[in-house]
Amino acid sequence: MTDELISRARAGDAVAFQKLTERYRRELRVHCYRMLGCLQDAEDTLQETLLAAWQGFRGFEGRASLRTWLYRIATNRCLNARRSASRRPAKAWDVPGVEPPEPTRLGEVPWLDPFPDSLLDEGATDASPSPEDRCIQTESISLAFVAALQVLPRRQLAVLILADILGFEASEVASMIDSTVDSVNSALKRARANLRQRMPAGADRPRPPAMGSPAEEAIVTKFVRAYEGADLDALVALFTEDVFLSMPPVPLEYEGRDPVARFCAMLFRALPRFSLVPTRANGQPAFGAYVHSDSGVLQGIGVIAVSLSGERICALTCFEQSAFPWFGLPPSLPTSASDARAR
Repeated sequence: MTDELISRARAGDAVAFQKLTERYRRELRVHCYRMLGCLQDAEDTLQETLLAAWQGFRGFEGRASLRTWLYRIATNRCLNARRSASRRPAKAWDVPGVEPPEPTRLGEVPWLDPFPDSLLDEGATDASPSPEDRCIQTESISLAFVAALQVLPRRQLAVLILADILGFEASEVASMIDSTVDSVNSALKRARANLRQRMPAGADRPRPPAMGSPAEEAIVTKFVRAYEGADLDALVALFTEDVFLSMPPVPLEYEGRDPVARFCAMLFRALPRFSLVPTRANGQPAFGAYVHSDSGVLQGIGVIAVSLSGERICALTCFEQSAFPWFGLPPSLPTSASDARAR
């Protein structure tokens, strides 16, 4: 069947080409996201990849698998995008009348976007992964990992993802990026060393509970109750000592329980009561954050992704409301929606 589809696609049959490539769309989107860190850039590059593959399909000779051929195109499109793209710039804090506490440092990746779990599962046909495989998948798409990838040199980034995450052989990677096996192995060694330096302290902390498990649900329930109730003490009690808070594209970052507590205290003083609508991003719990207004409307302000370690929260990543459409979140909700959920 695959040989027949390839023959038809080479002859210009668009339906056959779509059937051949549809099974790879989901993983190619994730690949582009890991390479670029920005979901819209990843989606644009995915479309460019599929268009280039369609236009050049007559040249597909089958010496490598179709999957490998598509990854070659996608990787080089991503490298070109990283070379030429004007990255989303950092944005100044812009909440009128509210002065944030002094940050621990300024972030380097203001273009980082969350990746909806619905896109991770979209079109999946494989059997459910084992707990070990699910853990590996989650770690390789986690916000901390993707952010660390973004500061690697371009070729190191490509080699690391293709070899260590996707499992391609050095010879295959060399062919994909027009390099040599020795050069690939050298770049991979440097990339691994750079990534170890870039990953946050405590990367060897306890693993998060399994997705959807009672343990995860218990932490999430406590977080929602504390956040919606503006209960600072209860919220801080959930944090690890080295908890980390960031808010791309605003570069302010806070590391450690006390700095993050000061930021949350400022937030609870400055803004009306919150309501959180559950979703998932990058393999972890996330929420659409809404604030109550005098008009009886819950106004969306952003997406909060919560990273877990054991029975604690090790990171909060706050994104702008522009992420809402990817998660199917409306810009506003009636207050009755929050009341119904509470009941």
